Amino acid sequence: MELIDQNFLGIDANGNEITFNLKNYSNKTFVLYFYPKDLTSGCTKEACSFRDQLDRITNYAEIIGVSPDLPNRHLKFREQHQLNFSLISDPEHTLAQCFGVWQEKSMYGRKYMGIVRSTFVIKNGEIIKEWRKVKVNGHVDQVIEFLQNS
Repeated sequence: MELIDQNFLGIDANGNEITFNLKNYSNKTFVLYFYPKDLTSGCTKEACSFRDQLDRITNYAEIIGVSPDLPNRHLKFREQHQLNFSLISDPEHTLAQCFGVWQEKSMYGRKYMGIVRSTFVIKNGEIIKEWRKVKVNGHVDQVIEFLQNS
């Protein structure tokens, strides 16, 4: 899969608004994880797990979180939970569709479109590992184990 050359707004690890483009990461290794919504229980738990394990991950890759939320909500999420990695806004679902994580979901019999929690390790512009329909508990450990062994 070729990395799309499009700019996205987000919040960097220092809380500054940034313009993000995947092409700028074509010679790097990074963990791109998609999550449904800032400030929700599962998404907060996942983000805090990445935050808490950042030192173990940054030896191998940079972490970037992606959701449809806007940068101002990302900033609130980041500040409330002291997140130390970049969060990218994808309100038009461009990245989510490119990675196949914008899908029909169902809750209580109601169907709707949303992000399917997923994580990708991308190295030099190539997806080298992916996890789809991620369960939050233990997931960051799976990512770290893969990074250490690849």
